Amino acid sequence: MKEKNWHDKSYKILLLIPIIIILFSLIYITITYQQTGDLFKKDISLTGGTSITIYDQISANSIKLDLSEKLQNLNAREIYDFGTEEQKALIIETTSDWEISKNVLEEYLGYALVEGENSDIEFTGSILSQSFYNQLLIAILVAFLFMAIVVFIIFRNFVPSMAVILSAFADILMTLAVVDLFGLKMSTAGIVAFLMLIGYSVDTDILLTIRVLKRDEDPLNTRLLGALKTGLTMTLTSFFAILAALFIVQSFSVVLTQIFTILVIGLFFDMLNTWITNVSILKWYVEHKENKK
Repeated sequence: MKEKNWHDKSYKILLLIPIIIILFSLIYITITYQQTGDLFKKDISLTGGTSITIYDQISANSIKLDLSEKLQNLNAREIYDFGTEEQKALIIETTSDWEISKNVLEEYLGYALVEGENSDIEFTGSILSQSFYNQLLIAILVAFLFMAIVVFIIFRNFVPSMAVILSAFADILMTLAVVDLFGLKMSTAGIVAFLMLIGYSVDTDILLTIRVLKRDEDPLNTRLLGALKTGLTMTLTSFFAILAALFIVQSFSVVLTQIFTILVIGLFFDMLNTWITNVSILKWYVEHKENKK
């Protein structure tokens, strides 16, 4: 009998790592939901409110300290030029009405805010934002459902298909828990990032499953190692490319910063769930199947 290597002896124990993280994620998201009534914190694009961009060099911290009692759920952030690192604008978000917000800011700054010249003002109603939020959630559910159907059609085998789906679900769940843990306010861009994450999550899982199930002429560990080399190369290439882009855009684009942040977190968990969760389930399944022969 061939001597077992460390992975043959330990892969079932390694499966405890994602199980523990999944349980923690479920508990933390449940606590967040009980406290806030939502799975995550939402910004004004999902709750409704006012966004005012002022093209001036103003401290975000000063705005928060001085106006937090006058404007509801106030948030402010500075926008910088990437090349010169010079502040170009200040973005202020609040759930207060746009007229109230404009008047408060004009009184504080000491000059009029003229849209198209020294400022831009956007207002989204709460009903429209809630409707858009519900549609995005439905889009995620539909995308996940179709992904699951395609996976079942490709493999036509319950256990390997469920391993792929479980890994993709775990990626989303763990990423959402980290978003909640960091207190990030989700925007429409953030939900779109979760849609993108579904695609990123299943590609290496499908690659792994095809290598393990279809190329049965090679030993199991050889198939797993070959899939690992190819899959990790794919994921790490995307991971570091998005990480580099995140460092570049964080000073001037809030939308891209949130998208790339969620993708970086998701790709990290994708590596864990593909090469621990999915590998362990597949190896368990194949060994059990071979032992029955």
